[in-house]
Formats: sequence, structure tokens, C-alpha cells
Amino acid sequence: MIARIYALLADITTLHVDAIVNAANSSLLPGGGVCGAIHRAAGPELQHECHMLKGCAAGDARLTKGYRLPAKYVIHTVGPVWYGGTRQEPEQLASCYQRSLQIAAENGITSIAFPCISTGIFGYPPDLAAQTAVTTVRQVARQSDTLEEIIFCCFSQTDFELYQQLLSPAETP
Repeated sequence: MIARIYALLADITTLHVDAIVNAANSSLLPGGGVCGAIHRAAGPELQHECHMLKGCAAGDARLTKGYRLPAKYVIHTVGPVWYGGTRQEPEQLASCYQRSLQIAAENGITSIAFPCISTGIFGYPPDLAAQTAVTTVRQVARQSDTLEEIIFCCFSQTDFELYQQLLSPAETP
């Protein structure tokens, strides 16, 4: 089965999927942007579990429960800070998607939603981040027999349009 891959303009904390991905900082503790929104929606139990994980390196990911979120799980991944593309940022960003999908497969997760990783305070150019995200997710999804639905959940209209342009009509609902 080939996973359905599409973009959605929505608040990731409201999605009814098996897992949402958190664009986390390396401490995995609440921050701004999508990370702060996920922690607020999930409740204090998420912060406690994240504290127990003792952080995460850029390009890697960790799994927690979703607590008060509609999603059963949160996969926390730490994207790279943008330094002009000279410090392996594209490879680290691709690794965020690869590791998140690997963790999803290992835990029987069939539906997952990604935010726009690293494009907020980490300064990654949205168009370059979207290209890396779509290319990487397509590659991993082709090799997966468990993933059914992969959503690029965009909070802004501009990001949503970027993803729609990159995804073929066959992949959008």
C-alpha cells in the first residue's frame, strides 16, 4: 500500500491522527511556536515525560504519549538551525523526517502529521525546507508497508501553498 501524502491548512494540535510531530528544541521542553502549542494542548504530563527523556540531538527524534491531544503520540524531532546551508542543515532536516517515520513504523503508527520543521525561529527558508520534507517523505513512504496517511500540516496559507505546489495532484485529497 502506498501512503496518501497531502498538505492541510490547520492547527496540528487538533488533528485526529495516530501521531503528530513536534518541531522541538534540543531540550524537548516547551518553547515557542508549534512546540509551545503542542505542550499547552497536551498538558503538563507531556513536559514531565519530555524532561525524563533528557533531550534530543538535531536530526533525531523521540516518542511520547499525546496525553490531552487527539493524537495518541507525539514524535519530537529537533530540526537544524539555518546557517546558510553550510553546516549540513539539509541532511539534518531530512534525518528529522526519516527518524520520525522510522519511529512511527516501529510503533505501529499508520497516520502522522508533520509541521513545517525548522522554518520558524530556527530560520530555515520555507521553500527549501518544504522541498527536503516532500522529497524525504516520498522516499521513505515508498519503502514502508505500514504508513497509510502522511500530512504536512501547515499553519500559514503561504506554507500550505508551497506544499501544494510540491505535491502532485494524485497525492492530494
